[in-house]
Amino acid sequence: MIVAVYIKSRTMLNDIIFLCVMCLAYVYWFNAEKAKEIALATARDHCLAMEVQMLDGYVALNGLWLKRDKAGKMQLRRSFLFEFSSTGNERYNGTVLMLGQKVESIYMEPYRID
Repeated sequence: MIVAVYIKSRTMLNDIIFLCVMCLAYVYWFNAEKAKEIALATARDHCLAMEVQMLDGYVALNGLWLKRDKAGKMQLRRSFLFEFSSTGNERYNGTVLMLGQKVESIYMEPYRID
């Protein structure tokens, strides 16, 4: 009887831990998708402002770090890569750095202007 109660409570604890891990994974995935959407929109807008063509219409996650923001809160810092062209013949790389859900900086490789 005692063994059955122990096994049943142990199984319940495993289920609770599994559900917590799944909830955390969902929250991470949701935040990652939101950050990716913001990075994509930022890259598109920046390419339009610089009068270059963004290629392929996507951004790719390049790096993930932990960093504190100005308020001292720990945030995920993500680096997204994108490609662009100024003449239509060459491909150049650009980077969008994000801290949490905010754009920290945008970098574009030097490119040819016709």
